Amino acid sequence: MQRPFAREDVYRGMRAVLGGVASRAMDFLQDEFPLTNMKKILELWGEDSALNTMLSQWSKVSTKPLVIFFDEIDSLVGDTLISVLRQIRGGYDKRPADFPQSIILCGVRDVRDYRIHSSREKEVITGGSAFNIKAESLRLEDFTREEVIRLYLSHTEETGQPFDAEALDLAWELTRGQPWLVNALGYETCFRIKEGRDRTMTITPDMVLTAKENLIARRETHLDQLVDKLKEDRVRKVIAPMLLGESFEELKEDDIQYVIDLGLLHRASSGLEISNPIYGEIIPRELTSITQYNLEPRFDPLWYVRPEGSLDMSLLMSAFQDFFREHSEHWVERFQYKEAGPQLLMQAFLQRIVNGGGRIEREYGLGRMRTDLLVIWPCGAGDDKRREKKVQKVVIELKVLYKSLEKTMEDGLKQTAAYMDRCGAQEGHLILFDRSKERSWEQKIFCREEALGGRKVTIWGM
Repeated sequence: MQRPFAREDVYRGMRAVLGGVASRAMDFLQDEFPLTNMKKILELWGEDSALNTMLSQWSKVSTKPLVIFFDEIDSLVGDTLISVLRQIRGGYDKRPADFPQSIILCGVRDVRDYRIHSSREKEVITGGSAFNIKAESLRLEDFTREEVIRLYLSHTEETGQPFDAEALDLAWELTRGQPWLVNALGYETCFRIKEGRDRTMTITPDMVLTAKENLIARRETHLDQLVDKLKEDRVRKVIAPMLLGESFEELKEDDIQYVIDLGLLHRASSGLEISNPIYGEIIPRELTSITQYNLEPRFDPLWYVRPEGSLDMSLLMSAFQDFFREHSEHWVERFQYKEAGPQLLMQAFLQRIVNGGGRIEREYGLGRMRTDLLVIWPCGAGDDKRREKKVQKVVIELKVLYKSLEKTMEDGLKQTAAYMDRCGAQEGHLILFDRSKERSWEQKIFCREEALGGRKVTIWGM
């Protein structure tokens, strides 16, 4: 089905829908009935009955039962989508002789999740007969770990190019089996990266990481659609607490299920999680993309690189602390996700710095009351091989001050030290955002060093 770009112009939209049906009928069935009759039916029956009439008359003259697929049905919007759904519903009683045997609506959302603004009826349509058309809802499930490995090894069978075992593990960890990501990451790694196209070279974890960065940087169609969903208020209400590590409050189960159906979240044994690390990275990067551009003239990454190539994290954190004190109120207001504004501003700042060669790994957890960041920066001196082997790892823990300062620092210190131990990081920083309007900046701003279990953590108040 061709995608009509008419929102409330139902006649124009229906003409595009009928044109799409006619085109496919000619291309794949060599059936001229829809093309020959669409203009007459549209003029005689009008846009609010034309699709129903077309499908009914076509079913009568067809020698075989009709099964119709409408792909990307939820790309239709407004009164055009309402009209399509109502006309499909209107043909139910004419089955099986005078209407298609089955109609499959393909999209990223379940029909029950459509919330359509009708200009004609001056309201949001969320129910009624137009939505009472579903017999069953099916969802393409994610691949299992074994299926991802089997798919990638089929490349080895066909080309002889092997995968490092760690590269296979990394591909699974980054995608968690999301079908589009699994295929896109594999194609980028093996067919677009220069080293990957050399069939004598083993696919390594570094190649997979490069492929991941390329996909994110290009904002491929699937990822662009993902970012577009973040603008929806229903999605923001669910994702914002995830970014903050807070618990859900007064959320509808329908909204949570909606975000799960979109593929942004999944249910794990530990609770709800961002579906995979690639989504976990894309979400804050795209929510802060404009902020990153605005930060470019203010912060030169070279200022924070020591002569031997490592990042001077204390200098970097101090610069952000000064910036946050002076500009945070204005900059946080620019974010759509204002609830997570301080955390997003911190991540935009870090992303601006590490774009020069490092990367950030992020962990979110519902109810954990924190956001875990791991900055990974290649800092070796000498030739390229040596630079790849020596890596600086820095843990940055982001927390909002809810309890007393001392209690929050105590909890945060334990969490930061534990995360450092798990990641093998040499350096840790705990950032405490104080959102209280009663306390002055003189009270909020501080820097101190604490130690726990032999690990030193720098605590920054903001």
